[in-house]
Amino acid sequence: MNGLVTVDVHAHCFVGEIDALVAGAPGLAHQQELEARRNGPESLAVSGEMIRERIPKLTSPERRLSDMDGCAVDVQMVSPSPSHYHYWADPELAGAISYAANRAVAAMAAAEPQRLGGFGLVPLQHPDLLVKNLDDALGLGLAGVEIGSYAPGVELSDERLEPFWARAAETGAVVFLHPFGCSLDERLDRFYLSNTVGQPVENAVALSQVIFAGVLDRHPELKILAAHGGGYLPGHLGRSDHAWRVRPEARRCAEPPSHYLRRLWFDSLVHSRSVLRGLVEAAGPDRVLLGSDYPFDMGAADPLAALGAADLGPEVYGAIAGGNAVKLGLRPGEVNRWTA
Repeated sequence: MNGLVTVDVHAHCFVGEIDALVAGAPGLAHQQELEARRNGPESLAVSGEMIRERIPKLTSPERRLSDMDGCAVDVQMVSPSPSHYHYWADPELAGAISYAANRAVAAMAAAEPQRLGGFGLVPLQHPDLLVKNLDDALGLGLAGVEIGSYAPGVELSDERLEPFWARAAETGAVVFLHPFGCSLDERLDRFYLSNTVGQPVENAVALSQVIFAGVLDRHPELKILAAHGGGYLPGHLGRSDHAWRVRPEARRCAEPPSHYLRRLWFDSLVHSRSVLRGLVEAAGPDRVLLGSDYPFDMGAADPLAALGAADLGPEVYGAIAGGNAVKLGLRPGEVNRWTA
């Protein structure tokens, strides 16, 4: 790989062992009913067929590498499908899910370690297990872990997450924030609004919880990478800044909220030339990384073409295409070499 190394930081795999682990477990049926209400029958049917068609892409390293070659992606950071979060699971089952996910991603990366890396999973619903499972992922050579925007009873501002944020900062682990589901529930059960509106909302809420709670003040070395360009947050922080100035309960962070955009990282998957340009302006050209959401239908089949269409100039193009990922520590053929 000479010259520019292109790095896609947002791509997924499917872990069949997790489905086997949760089959018949108490709580699964309730979660499935909740997802049915949130998404609506039409979207559930379309999504089910879409995923079935993409199982080879989600499970085969050879197919993945071939598709990467087809769109000139050199390196892919693989994370489990967010459907594997299962934040309803009890501690024992949740630990088993994280264990299986971490090993499945590590095994996929090992198939071509110069081109594939990855993020593991931690059970966000059990804050006391997070450090243990983060360490497990890092010990397998993964670059960090993927988390959702919230778990039942656990927002990202929760004080119980402090040991997790501290360990992630200490080790240099990347925390990949990727929502799954939306707390607006049935209001979004038509027209696929559960995804098109719900995911950007969840990103904005989760990142706002982190910012306003002062997490980035307490852990300045923390590396949080937000999927989907951070959702609605980067383009709508003027209102948050105003609240920070005039409302005492909103002034729990040291700086205006917009200040923290340059302390976070974002992927480029926004499906809009103007939105991508706005994200680069708001967060800085060194804070945006290439993302495709491979291989799902809401992703970008050719993420580099989408990046090129934004007309950001060769220097910014190169930074987003791969340079920023390398600086963040997502290097081809490298692993997180932290040890206790």
